[in-house]
Amino acid sequence: MRLKLALFAAATALLPVVGHAQTAPAPAAQTAPKPAAKEGSTSVEAVTITSDSTATRTSIDSRSYSVTNDLSAKTGSIADALRNVPSVEVDVRGNVSLRGDENVTIMIDGKPSNQFTGEGKGDALMSMPADQIDRVEVMTNPSAAFRPDGSAGIINLVTKKTMKPGTNGTFRFNVDTLGRHNGGVSATRRNGKLTLSGDASYRRDTQDARQLIQRETLDTASGRFLPTTQDADVQNKGGMANLRGGVDYDLDKQNRISGEVRYRRMQFDSDIHETYAAQNAAGATARAYVRDLDGKMTRDNAAVSADWRRQLKGADHLLTSHLEYEVTDFQRDFDARTANTPGGTVYEHVGLGVDQERANWKLDYTKPLPKDVKLKTGLDFELASNDFTNFGASGASAGGLVTDPARTNRYLYDQDVYAGYVTYERPFGDFTVQGGLRAEQVQIDLNDVTHAVRADNSYFKVYPTLHTGYRLNENQNFSASFSRRVQRPGAQDLHPYRVYIDPFNYRQGNPNLKPQITDSFELGWQYRKGPTTYLATAYFRDAKDGVTDVVSNLGNGVFLTTRENLGKSRSGGVELVANGRLTKTLTYNLSGNVFWNEIDAANLGFAGNRSGTTLSGRANLNWQATPKDFFQANVFTSGKRITPQGYREPFKMLNLGYRRKVNDKLSFVVTAQDAADWFQEVVVTETPTLRDRTRRSANVRSVFFGFSYAFGGGKARPEQFDFSGGGPG
Repeated sequence: MRLKLALFAAATALLPVVGHAQTAPAPAAQTAPKPAAKEGSTSVEAVTITSDSTATRTSIDSRSYSVTNDLSAKTGSIADALRNVPSVEVDVRGNVSLRGDENVTIMIDGKPSNQFTGEGKGDALMSMPADQIDRVEVMTNPSAAFRPDGSAGIINLVTKKTMKPGTNGTFRFNVDTLGRHNGGVSATRRNGKLTLSGDASYRRDTQDARQLIQRETLDTASGRFLPTTQDADVQNKGGMANLRGGVDYDLDKQNRISGEVRYRRMQFDSDIHETYAAQNAAGATARAYVRDLDGKMTRDNAAVSADWRRQLKGADHLLTSHLEYEVTDFQRDFDARTANTPGGTVYEHVGLGVDQERANWKLDYTKPLPKDVKLKTGLDFELASNDFTNFGASGASAGGLVTDPARTNRYLYDQDVYAGYVTYERPFGDFTVQGGLRAEQVQIDLNDVTHAVRADNSYFKVYPTLHTGYRLNENQNFSASFSRRVQRPGAQDLHPYRVYIDPFNYRQGNPNLKPQITDSFELGWQYRKGPTTYLATAYFRDAKDGVTDVVSNLGNGVFLTTRENLGKSRSGGVELVANGRLTKTLTYNLSGNVFWNEIDAANLGFAGNRSGTTLSGRANLNWQATPKDFFQANVFTSGKRITPQGYREPFKMLNLGYRRKVNDKLSFVVTAQDAADWFQEVVVTETPTLRDRTRRSANVRSVFFGFSYAFGGGKARPEQFDFSGGGPG
């Protein structure tokens, strides 16, 4: 696969290359493009609204939320910023869901990244600083111009960019009461045809967490449920460094070439103290252990990309191309000492290594036609390689470890996707229609090297999309949309190797998994007048072959979690968003989601359908007390969610913030995250033979003190806390 990736990169290097023209400013001698084309690197070039204050962009297939004045984002991680965005939820482990569905594709500036997939993706979101994120673009029904991956949709993180000439930048630093800190510098140098940009940041974090698992297993001999308790205290210390450099050069009035190099490193050391106890039918302790683990996790991600953009004759007539190569190296190791009762002391060393490579070439062509018709078409080729290595050794002493063949395995997984798409958009007065079709050929190769087992799968599918918008009057718009999306099983989801977690827990993939296909429907309404925006969206999803966790009892207190396809599931709901001004100095943002879900898991042996309805919401209140003093409070809550074997209990969080603006260049910030100490996760499993309650909590509660300083010429852009967005306008 490495040779194939190298040949792919060499062959496509001679082709015209660029991503989305929207990520780069127009050549100096050209008329500036529409606002949507400047920043929304993933926005369909459709309807654009420019507000009085922030050039808020809404398109026919997305909503874009500004987070530049979210104080939690200034001092926190990307996970903190996403928790304040309508439709989005982030749990204790950094897992993201969109309207209750965890199958979300996360992009940066319209481009996918391995750092948000597979092992450690939640850690990446909780460790990456959010102060470089300008907007969060949410696409629950993306057009065919985007990949169909992610049944819930796409979250696109749009980074901050500057258009000012000369040298400009920002320096920032934040520290909290627990010794955590983060900071960085961003700078841009623009001179004539050449623009240079760069970012460097570091985030140091400590994560104290606890996991408590309380299980009861049916004992067939006595007919009683026998309890076990597994309690773990975790201390993680480490950080994440981010480096990026970019260059843009205007060859002439029509052509721009760009290049970017980025590197991210995440490293954490872990100390874990774990206890376990199991009772027998007489109520006495049958088994117990005390386990101490010393672990280390590293994740290195590097990428290089090249872009080319050609402005053809006529406005919005563009040919763009993008070529990117990305590598990720993930390593997790730990040494353990387990004192068993009964039994002696066992020493272990367990490791997991993952090497990932990804090469992507994308070509997009946009052509305006008579009567305001827009045609967009393109190609999207991606080759991805994954190399997994599991290692395990144990012994009666730390110096006498012997490799355990049952815990040692090498597994290769390659997935190549060759896609083409077309979208056609046409207005009929106040009514706009955009139809799209995406065709994909997928080739998957699996190779369990250790056991000499190979398999492959090749399939072709098409994914239609349809978006419509109707402008009722100057302030109101209606929209309707449909998209077909796919959630492909991950590399380890398909691997049948049984992975050792701890003495009583294993995890195993399933090579027979099918991709989940979801048909998504939406109806939307938007009212916008001045600073006031109201949004209402009704949605429905019909999915088959959803991939889910299933826990089974292997006996003797050992449990196995594997992946299975659900028969089918349906979900729907109504989402409401409102933001506006209460007084001259007081603004608000409210959002709520009434969510219904039904799961048919008869194919897994569960009788009848499971269904439930829940309510989630968030509220933000902002007070500009004086021209220099700004206060902010935001709270969110997520309701109870059902699973095939149980449910997840509600969770919530309260954040507070204050900013003092000294002048146009210098400001100070204080934030309190999880001020009420509410944040935790509880997952319950209930079957005829198993009752499990798992509680996870972490020390996200903290108070950060920080400052930011802008340098260079020109007046800094006014900071706005804007959650406006909507359908076609």
